[in-house]
Amino acid sequence: MTPSPTRQTPVTVRVFTQRFSATPRGARLARHLVLHRLDAWGVPYGCDTSDAAALLVAELAANAVTHGRVPGRDFEVCLTVDTCAYVLRIDVSDARGERRPEGAAGVAVPPDTAEGGRGLLLVAALADRWAVLDRLPVGKTVRAELDLPR
Repeated sequence: MTPSPTRQTPVTVRVFTQRFSATPRGARLARHLVLHRLDAWGVPYGCDTSDAAALLVAELAANAVTHGRVPGRDFEVCLTVDTCAYVLRIDVSDARGERRPEGAAGVAVPPDTAEGGRGLLLVAALADRWAVLDRLPVGKTVRAELDLPR
């Protein structure tokens, strides 16, 4: 039986995918567009989920630009909201598969005098889960997941 034209099936998964230039400006734009898309999907600016997503995208995009940049290649952000599983997934992919961050268990705390190196500690603290995945045909994807409030 087909649904009547006036009755709509509820949307349970929403996906937003965009490529950005591998520049600081591209990383900034990625964060802004993700927040805009989340707001359009009902996750308002300034809520805990939106704020955590903003920090995760900012860090992962900055890492893609800084450590994953290949001249002439963009990085990609894929945002998925699964309302059945109550999960927000943030995937940031770049073309440098050989430069992989340590897994969640292997994040080392940098010395106090270090100027950088704390970004993945932030990802580990904010995300409910995160991982580094192979991206075919080339590159890697860093995935961070946030559990959505029920």
